[in-house]
Amino acid sequence: MSEAGNRHQPRKHGMNDPTAADLDAEIGFLRELVRMPSDNPPGDCGPHAERAADLIEALGFSVERHRVPADLVARHGMVSVTNLVVRRSFGRAGPVVALNAHGDVVPPGEGWTCDPYGGEIRNGAMFGRGVAVSKSDFATYVFALKALEADPAGLNGTVELHLTYDEEAGGFLGPKWLLDEGLTHPDLAISAGFSYAVVTAHNGCLHLEATIRGRQAHAAMPETGVDALEAATGVLAALYEERRRLAARTSGIAGIGSPKLTVGLISGGINTNVVPDRVRLRIDRRLIPEEDGEAVERDLVGLIDATAARHPGASAECRRIMLAEPLRPLPGSARLVEAIRGPAARILGIEINPTGVPLYTDARHYADAGIPTVLYGAGPRSIIEANAHAADEHLRLSDLAAATNVVAAALRTLLSG
Repeated sequence: MSEAGNRHQPRKHGMNDPTAADLDAEIGFLRELVRMPSDNPPGDCGPHAERAADLIEALGFSVERHRVPADLVARHGMVSVTNLVVRRSFGRAGPVVALNAHGDVVPPGEGWTCDPYGGEIRNGAMFGRGVAVSKSDFATYVFALKALEADPAGLNGTVELHLTYDEEAGGFLGPKWLLDEGLTHPDLAISAGFSYAVVTAHNGCLHLEATIRGRQAHAAMPETGVDALEAATGVLAALYEERRRLAARTSGIAGIGSPKLTVGLISGGINTNVVPDRVRLRIDRRLIPEEDGEAVERDLVGLIDATAARHPGASAECRRIMLAEPLRPLPGSARLVEAIRGPAARILGIEINPTGVPLYTDARHYADAGIPTVLYGAGPRSIIEANAHAADEHLRLSDLAAATNVVAAALRTLLSG
C-alpha cells in the first residue's frame, strides 16, 4: 500500500476535528522522532531532545529545555537527559493539565523485518523502535495542543507538555525531577497510554540485587570452602516457591493480575576449578496496587537472608536497585476518566473503561505528588499487539489520529469546566 493510501486510512473514523487536517504533518513529525535514536541504555538522550525541541518549535511553540545535571544523570546510569516543557495558557483561570510522554526507548534488538529507525509505513501502520512506546504520544499531545490553539474560544486553563527521557530507567530524572525541582506542579496529569482504555492503576516494581557469599577453595578440595553457588541454589528454590505463592493472589483492580517475581540475571564464580565465593542474583518483583513496596522489600530480603543462612558458612547481602511504587487512583481521577471516555466513544465507536495494567510507568510520580493521573494516548489494545519492546514495534496510524482527537476533546472539556 502506498504511503498516500496509508495516510488517509485513519479518516475512516469520520473525524472532523481540526487535528484530522494535520494528520499528514503529525505522521511526518512522528517519523522524524523515530528516525533519531534514543536507546536507553546507553541513555544518551540529549540529542533526541534537541531534535524534538526543534520540531516542536517549528510548529510555533516555545520549548523549555531543562538539562539534568551530569553527575545526577551518571548516578542513574545514563549519559545525557534533557527534559522538554511546553506551556500554553488559555484565558486567565482554570486548571493546569500536564501531558507526559517519554522519548527514551529500549534498544531494538534482533528480528526486525525493517529498519528500526526508519519509520517505515506499511499496511496502515508505522514501524520503528519507540513508535508505540511512547514517541507516538509526543505527536499525540503536541498535535492535540495544536488543535486547541486553532480554536481557543471558551478555554480557561493551561496545558503543559512534559516530554521526558528516562522512563526506561525509572523516571527519576524525568517527571520526578521536574516536580522535585519546582519546575511544574499541575492540577491534573495524563500520561502516555493506549487508545482503547483509560488506565487508572498500574503495578509497581522492585529491582533487587542479592549477593550470596561463601568462601573460595580449590576444586580438588571443595569441602575446605563454602560453595556460594550451592547456597544460591537454595535461595533460587525459595524464590521460585515464592513466585508460585504469589500467583495465587489477584489484584482487585481489573487488568492488573497477580504479583510477579523473576530472577533475570545470575553472575558469579572465579574459574572452573575454584569453589565460587560469591553469586549475584538480579531480581524483578512486580507489585500490585494493594501492596506496599517497602513492606514487600523487607519480606523478600528476609526470605533471601534466612534461606542463605541455612547453608553453613554462607550469607546474603541485598541491595535495592530501584523501587517504583504502584499507581493507585486518587480523588479527582474520575474527572479525567470522564473527560476522555466521552470523546473516545464518539471517535472510536466503542465504550472504553477504566482499567489497570501490569506495568509501571512515569505516571506514578504525578500520583505520588498528589496529582490525579490517568494514562491515555496513541496505542494498541495491548503491548503484545504493538510488539512494544520487541522486534517490529508498530502503531496503526488510525490509532494515532483517533487518540489525538480524543486528547484534544478531553482537554477542551477540562479547560471549559
